[in-house]
Amino acid sequence: MTFALTSKQQAAQAVLGCGATHVMLFGGSRSGKTFIEVRTIIVRALAASNSRHAIFRFRLNAARASILQDTLPKVMRLAFPGVAYDLNKTEGIVTLPNGSEIWIAGLDDKERVEKILGMEFVTLMFNECSQVPLSSRDVAITRLAQQVMIDAKGVESRPLRPLVLYDCNPPSKAHWTYRLFVQKVDPETKLPLARPDDYACFKINPQDNAANISADYLDTLKGLSARLRKRFLDGEFGDATPGALFSDEVIEKWRAIDGALPAFVRVVVAVDPSGSGDTDNADNDAIGIVAAALGTDGIAYVLEDNTIKAGPETWGRVVATTYDRHEADCVVGETNYGGDMVRMVVQAARARTPFKKVTATRGKHVRAEPISALYEQGKVRHVGIFRELEDELTGFTTNGYIGENSPNRADALVWALAELFPAIIAGPRVERAPRPPRIVRGWAA
Repeated sequence: MTFALTSKQQAAQAVLGCGATHVMLFGGSRSGKTFIEVRTIIVRALAASNSRHAIFRFRLNAARASILQDTLPKVMRLAFPGVAYDLNKTEGIVTLPNGSEIWIAGLDDKERVEKILGMEFVTLMFNECSQVPLSSRDVAITRLAQQVMIDAKGVESRPLRPLVLYDCNPPSKAHWTYRLFVQKVDPETKLPLARPDDYACFKINPQDNAANISADYLDTLKGLSARLRKRFLDGEFGDATPGALFSDEVIEKWRAIDGALPAFVRVVVAVDPSGSGDTDNADNDAIGIVAAALGTDGIAYVLEDNTIKAGPETWGRVVATTYDRHEADCVVGETNYGGDMVRMVVQAARARTPFKKVTATRGKHVRAEPISALYEQGKVRHVGIFRELEDELTGFTTNGYIGENSPNRADALVWALAELFPAIIAGPRVERAPRPPRIVRGWAA
């Protein structure tokens, strides 16, 4: 395979060399952003012997799977076929023939990060920076302090300038990346940057990399919801939703796509019913059906979204097969609609299925608020990608649900997680006045 950058990728490469210290490539999925930046780091590492460079992702397993085992070897194979290198997967360090090192780490690996913070680097890269907290980025850039010289070849040597690279599928306009690179303001103080020219950005989309990806993949992106097309196909920052309870960035940050899952201590299937009948249900709401489990690590894992628009006979079978497939402990069903109807449908499809009924006493967005806190804390992780469910989650705000359709998937998810984390939905303890002593056979009790 012959290596060649597309015309748009060449333009992106030029921006990386524009002289700004901080440069971000943003845009849709698989546009070549990470490839270009990793290639730039290798060029810099080869230009200055014994230089040190670091590539960060938020999570260690993602850094290893995406960069250490995939992108970096691919870049070396295609762009530097004659350059030997040593890949230490245990330490996450790539060593080049001239002694330069590229360190790859996850910001969630505290021990590893502390070791890195004891070193100095001339290049830093934040891969998928939409997932990286601003505080983590701020601490990391304090290590952009290594001073190295570009190897002289018959001319006077000069220093290799410090450089920080960023790439992401653009998050919402409330994210620090938008404020810093597009608005050119300090993300915390909102004051204009003292040196705005030190921050440059460039948009590149999958259409700009069509020569290297399949037409089927582009069709897949075109088939996403409007919200996701805007981010993953068109590469545009999303509008900031006031009071949003869930964000794409948080969901993506904790997604469990790679790595083994822990043993489960409890598995539930939650059902959010509607009024659909077995026939003529096209205009009715879907029946929310979501499976989730609590791991031995204290984290909840969303396993499956089997939401369906069908009548009781059909959705009852879906619940039963989901229950059996995941060896669940019980089915949780919301009973405001239809009383014991949900229990009867479930147990008709699967006799003696343990069932726990829940009743909605508060609005949907109020029930979702404590669940959103779990997401922020990394206590909930999606095992896979559930686009329709995630669309509904991002429609919840502190003022209500602003999505297009009824959030049956998200409602079922809330019931499942509330069952796995019962303490978060318990109301505050009511302070009671101490009871007067009770006299029993002449003694105070």
